[in-house]
Amino acid sequence: MGYFKLKYIILLFFITYFSFSQSKLDSFLTPSDTLHKPRRNAIVIGEASVVGVSLIGLNQLWYADYPKSKFHTIDDSGEWLQMDKMGHVFSSYQMGRIGAQALHWAGVSKKDQLIYGATLGFGFLTAVEVFDGYSQEWGFSWTDVLANAVGTGFYVGQELLWDEQRIMLKFSFHQTQYASQRPDKLGDGFLEQVLKDYNGQTYWLNINLHSFFKESNIPKWLDLSIGYGAEGMLSGLKDVDNQLLTNNERYRQFYLSFDLNLNKIETKSRVLRSVLDVFNVIKMPFPAIEFSKNGRVFHLLYY
Repeated sequence: MGYFKLKYIILLFFITYFSFSQSKLDSFLTPSDTLHKPRRNAIVIGEASVVGVSLIGLNQLWYADYPKSKFHTIDDSGEWLQMDKMGHVFSSYQMGRIGAQALHWAGVSKKDQLIYGATLGFGFLTAVEVFDGYSQEWGFSWTDVLANAVGTGFYVGQELLWDEQRIMLKFSFHQTQYASQRPDKLGDGFLEQVLKDYNGQTYWLNINLHSFFKESNIPKWLDLSIGYGAEGMLSGLKDVDNQLLTNNERYRQFYLSFDLNLNKIETKSRVLRSVLDVFNVIKMPFPAIEFSKNGRVFHLLYY
């Protein structure tokens, strides 16, 4: 599946969520202690409308530009050094987190939050995957579906185990030299590169240390970050027939860093809390150690 399509969708979700949060009073943003049926109904109708319009829009505006085919599957598990799969995990996790939090705001039971809210990302992204299955350009990818399930399971599993998210998934991006070599594939301009250039993307596991060591003096807002990225990619797979694509050596990168957990910053303002929650999906620039084929490399400020 062309993963940059997913990122346009995720970006739309976050913009909508951010605008909604800023425009309301603190009292309105406070989660209900009991089931608040008007809120629940508004969420159900709103999500159904957004999902329906998004799927129709994708079908009419995106897939209409590419030839159709019979439903078929593809094995793209080896492409982009699995950076696209990490993107699916991240997207499913974040969309599910928003879905569950929305139902929590409406006072829906914890069980129903996980069943009907946390599965939002998996359901929506799997529907998009079906569209890919009927497109000649792509195809239905079981590994994409598996990655979607991992992202959803990562959220649900922590809620069942700890009743909180002690480990969060985050994202960061920096521009690279590769996009200018293949702007049609990796993006022309900063915004497109954020969505398409896997060389500049890093996905992070943010471990909240205080959550595991509650009796310690570790600040609640300090996270240990473990990152994964890759570099040297001008296409999904290395093309041995194209000299341009073989000049770059593809390799994986692992990072060790720290980060700020904005959700752990104490504030009485529900509006500010909502703003912090939105920006908490982005890994803050911090010193980091990179582990790759180049050995250990220290970055004074990595993002």
